Amino acid sequence: MTTSSHIELLASDLNDQGGIFCPSPKAHMKIWNSHPKVYLDVARTGMAKCPYCGTEYRLKAGEQVGDHH
Repeated sequence: MTTSSHIELLASDLNDQGGIFCPSPKAHMKIWNSHPKVYLDVARTGMAKCPYCGTEYRLKAGEQVGDHH
């Protein structure tokens, strides 16, 4: 299953570890096409791609993540 969508995130959308889980409500996935929950580290590089569905989560231009490295 591949959706290949791009989700723009604010720094405030990330959890305390600097990531997000996919499937995410932000990806508007329906229960019938969801996949196992996977953690994606967005803070490290500013983007992450889900290995299951291909959805890319990216920080919106100009967004800064706190103390994450």
